[in-house]
Amino acid sequence: MNVQTLPPGYKTAPWTPPDKITGAMLSEASTKLIDLLRIRTQPIGMKLFEDPADMEKIQGVRKPTEGFKFTMCQMVTQSRWYGFTLGITVDNTRGGNCGGVVGLNHPGEGFLSGDHMNGVWFGNKEASAAHQAQMPRVPDGKYNGLVVSPLRSARLDPPDICLFYGSPGQMIYFINGLQFHRYRRYDFTVTGESACADSWGRALATRQTSLSLPCYAERRYGGVADDELLMACPPDEFLRAIEGMGHLGKNGLRYPFPPYGAAMDPSFGMAKSYG
Repeated sequence: MNVQTLPPGYKTAPWTPPDKITGAMLSEASTKLIDLLRIRTQPIGMKLFEDPADMEKIQGVRKPTEGFKFTMCQMVTQSRWYGFTLGITVDNTRGGNCGGVVGLNHPGEGFLSGDHMNGVWFGNKEASAAHQAQMPRVPDGKYNGLVVSPLRSARLDPPDICLFYGSPGQMIYFINGLQFHRYRRYDFTVTGESACADSWGRALATRQTSLSLPCYAERRYGGVADDELLMACPPDEFLRAIEGMGHLGKNGLRYPFPPYGAAMDPSFGMAKSYG
C-alpha cells in the first residue's frame, strides 16, 4: 500500500495526550511497546520525591540491598531485568555523580573540579572540569528520593519519565512514531563517560525526550549490552510515540525492517514507502 493513499475511515488527526496520564495507561503502553519493538527488557519509570517517606506508600516498593552502595545504572538494571520497584535515597548510591545526576546529592568538589577524572578519562584537569560543568543534572537540594519501577506494574501513577533500552533500529522507529503527527527535529546530547546524564539526568531535569549512548560504567556495572541505546522521555511523549508507531504499522512500515538488498533496484520498494 502506498502510504500516500490511506484506507477509508483511517483517521490521522493530530494526536494530543489525555488530560490525565495514569500508571494503568503506561502499563498498557509498555505492553504495546514490547510488541511493536520486540525489546529485550522491561520499560521502566522514574519518579523523584522530596520526602523519602512518600516512597513507602508505593505498593511493592523495596529498598536496595542493605549495606551495599550501588551505581544508579545497577539499580536501573535491577528494575528492568528483575522487575524490582526500588525506593532509592542517597545512602544507597555511591554519591558523587551517581546520586548527583538525579539531584539526590551535591556531586562534590572532587568531581566538579575535575580532580577525580583527570589523568584517567581526560588528559588534563581543564577537560575534566569542563566535562563536569556541561553534564546535565537535576539540581540538588530539592529531592531526597527516587523510585524506579517497571511500567507494567503501574506502581508509579504516573512516573516523571519513562525509559527503555533498545537497538539503533528500534530507537529510530520510536522517533518516527513521535514525529508522525507532530514533527520536530530532536537533538540529543553526548556527555561521554557518565552518559546517564544524557538519559535520566537530562530527561528528569528538563522533561525533554533524551536518547543516550550508554557509557563504559553503564556497560561494565549496569550490564548494558553493546548494541543497546537508552531512551528517556516524559509520559506524554512515550504515549505519543506508541500511537504514532501504530499508524506507521498500518502504513506497512513495521519493525524489524526487512532488508531490501543492496544489489536490487530500489524503485519498487521506494514507491511504496516514499511515493
